[in-house]
Amino acid sequence: MSALSFIKRAGRSKPSSPAAPMLSRSTAAGTPSSSRSPVVDTDATTDRYSFPSNPSANPKAVVTGGTKGSYYRFTILTSKLIRYEWSPDGGFEDRVSTFALFRNFDAPAFRTVDKEDRLEIITDHFHLQYDKKKFSTYGFSVKVADDVWRYDGNSYGDLGGTARTLDGAWGRVDLDPGVLSRRAYAVLDDSKSMLFDADGWIATRKPGRIDGYIFAYNGDHKAAIKDFYRLSGSQPVLPRWTLGNWWSRYHAYSAEEYLELMDHFQKEGVPLSAAVIDMDWHKVRIPSKYGSGWTGYSWNRDLFPQPDKFLKQLHDRRLKVTVNDHPADGIRAFEDQYKEVAKALNHDTSREEPIRFDCCSRKFMDAYFDVLKVGLEKQGIDFWWIDWQQGTRSRIPGVDPLWVLNHYHYLTSRRNVKTIEKPITFSRYAGAGSHRYPIGFSGDTQISWAGLQFQPEFTATASNIGYGWWSHDIGGHWGGWRSNELTVRWVQLGVFSPILRLHSSKSLWNSKEPWSFESQPGQIIKDFLVLRHRLVPYLYTMNIRAAFDAEPLIQPMYWNHPHTEEAYHVPTQYYFGPNLVVAPITSPDDGITLTSSTRAWLPEGRYVSLFAPHIVYTGNRHIQLHRPLDQIPVLAKEGTIIPLDTTPTVSNGTPRPEEITILLVVGKDAHFNLLEEPHASSHHYEIPHDDPRKNFTSTPITWNQKSGRLTIGPERNPHSQYHTSPNRYWKVRLIGHTATEASLKTSGAGHWKVTKVDGSTEIDLGSVFRSGATDPAGQVFEMFVGHDLQLDVLDFRKQAFDRIHRAEGWYADKDRVWNCVADANSGSVQERVERLYHLDGVYASLKNSVMEVWAADDRAEGTAFGREIWTSVAGVGEEDWDDYVLV
Repeated sequence: MSALSFIKRAGRSKPSSPAAPMLSRSTAAGTPSSSRSPVVDTDATTDRYSFPSNPSANPKAVVTGGTKGSYYRFTILTSKLIRYEWSPDGGFEDRVSTFALFRNFDAPAFRTVDKEDRLEIITDHFHLQYDKKKFSTYGFSVKVADDVWRYDGNSYGDLGGTARTLDGAWGRVDLDPGVLSRRAYAVLDDSKSMLFDADGWIATRKPGRIDGYIFAYNGDHKAAIKDFYRLSGSQPVLPRWTLGNWWSRYHAYSAEEYLELMDHFQKEGVPLSAAVIDMDWHKVRIPSKYGSGWTGYSWNRDLFPQPDKFLKQLHDRRLKVTVNDHPADGIRAFEDQYKEVAKALNHDTSREEPIRFDCCSRKFMDAYFDVLKVGLEKQGIDFWWIDWQQGTRSRIPGVDPLWVLNHYHYLTSRRNVKTIEKPITFSRYAGAGSHRYPIGFSGDTQISWAGLQFQPEFTATASNIGYGWWSHDIGGHWGGWRSNELTVRWVQLGVFSPILRLHSSKSLWNSKEPWSFESQPGQIIKDFLVLRHRLVPYLYTMNIRAAFDAEPLIQPMYWNHPHTEEAYHVPTQYYFGPNLVVAPITSPDDGITLTSSTRAWLPEGRYVSLFAPHIVYTGNRHIQLHRPLDQIPVLAKEGTIIPLDTTPTVSNGTPRPEEITILLVVGKDAHFNLLEEPHASSHHYEIPHDDPRKNFTSTPITWNQKSGRLTIGPERNPHSQYHTSPNRYWKVRLIGHTATEASLKTSGAGHWKVTKVDGSTEIDLGSVFRSGATDPAGQVFEMFVGHDLQLDVLDFRKQAFDRIHRAEGWYADKDRVWNCVADANSGSVQERVERLYHLDGVYASLKNSVMEVWAADDRAEGTAFGREIWTSVAGVGEEDWDDYVLV
């Protein structure tokens, strides 16, 4: 079936072990280093008003001046990043804003030209000119390369960022700007953002002042994002369990029904890590005098008669629990905690007046967290799903309730790190800086192909504003229509998304349990949900990489190919980590080839399809990819290593894997440093903080292409004074390579079982390390596989035959298509390609499907590589790609 076919198999029968707890990490306030972003992830004992920051700029980087009524200040943060401020009163802002926490950079080299009516600031990368008046289009400009920005009071980033919500979206929504641009500059206006005083409580800006940042990176997208994180703080490390499957549905479950559902998932072999309970956990049918039941904090005892017991039973199933909170209506008299909260706030209860939600009151927010919510958390609610939908206004202009909720929920969650392992919240995007408060809830999308088609682009461009952990309603939430195919394609996208959370509405007909679908799509959904948990070792390493290396899990193609025009024209395609290219299927089956297709662009290099490892592609071109329902285009470049958890029986939670299979794509050197939570050891020592990555257990995996040697280890555990090597079972799967001999030389004794399967070679190594070893040098396993191994050359005739055979249509048309591919005596490759293109009466989708494999691999004898012609519904040629939809 595919390189990932082991997601279905059973294997060695061993019980799963619980995951080791993650360590809490604190980041001291101070000047961020030039090599690493400050990660806002503080110690669990700190109160909610304390967080790392260093907002005052380096005085050596500041240029300031002005006269009565017009004052200016420029801060040259780097040679490519400048802060601009104007003030009518001579005051400037040095407090933390929701965007900027760390303004104290080392001063870069720059020079100034200061005249009576003109100021110039010049670095190696920009030239600023200013007339010393209130900022205006004609008086304030910055030249970057060949582009000139003129002040207009707006943010600018034409590659897009993200949006507050997808609520009600049928398809595309407008995006707020990011800090990346096709032009040489991008601009982030920070003039209206909320502030924080030194005591950690919210504050507002003085009206009339201007505050913004110019990113002058001229297409160096990764450098721009790196400095964005230096200025704003990095994404925190997520708890491991967040990377597994979340179950969510808007439905009035009873405790018994919910537990039965969790057990049904377990019976079906589908693992979960988070149990989401929508608003019916609390009282919703309340007397009309209190208003609607949308807001609530008292358990619905008709559905959950013993909430403590219910939550414990979920925890016993190794699930984290979150519940929905619509806080807008405050605390009303029917609530169990009404009198207790009223006492804390000196609120008169005699008339049962509601306690209004007031995000601008520190006293209210303290009661909200420390009286209203703390008891529910002690019962077993691990974290909160904040469902704020009431806009950006509060009683104080400039204070957005969503910002207040996100910021303080995240910081308050530190008190629960013993159970949730790391601080976390779950809420909508509030603006630039929101990346510090994962995880994002993208809102209530409608169920449509248009919604699915926009979602990968929406997720990828969010990285342009540093926002890397969106959680979408996978499958869509409401409206639309039932479609097995649409749901399968959405789940496949979810597996290769930051967070996978199934969700649906209260409709009788709309739910996402795999067994509620017909047999084939239901099985595919189950297989992909299992795969998500198999991917956790890879995802967790990418999670750490995102926090410390300024590399979000999902990146638009142009991040890695900024000077390649084609990279900007495949918005639904993205990198999933450094070497995996994902081109999701977002359109229905064409009805002829029994596949769906997507147009992709492959960068230079050679790639193998993970779900169809017989197919190898040569890059540096556009190509049309066709996949049956059980496959999604995920292409791995030569020199890729992907570690998977192949413990025979997957279980709830995301425990430390007992078995790891290394997916190796040969052809180039490869390295992967597997990062995990530390596991217990009797040799404890103080955890190093010079490089926070050293707080994690690491296992380097290295492939040397020339020598053909694969090296695993040594594992380095920060809880041990020695290198350690757990008694873990290892396998290696050479994706797209089947020419390896069955006998392998290793650094140890004996040989290992070698199996050819699904266009790949699997090598069963067993437990390669000695159990309990305490050798300070560590244990390294090394094996020789073969010198300079290459991906198998594609047999395009076999692949073309299979595609023509499966296609529905006239047998005579099948003969005509097959003859174009297979009959070398009927003309040159170029002539036969043109003949295929011009065949009358043959569906375009079949022509393109055959062309895909015929032209895939430039090494194959008789390949159409470099000669391919793609066909449209209207018969338009490849020169008009952007003007029509291919089928």
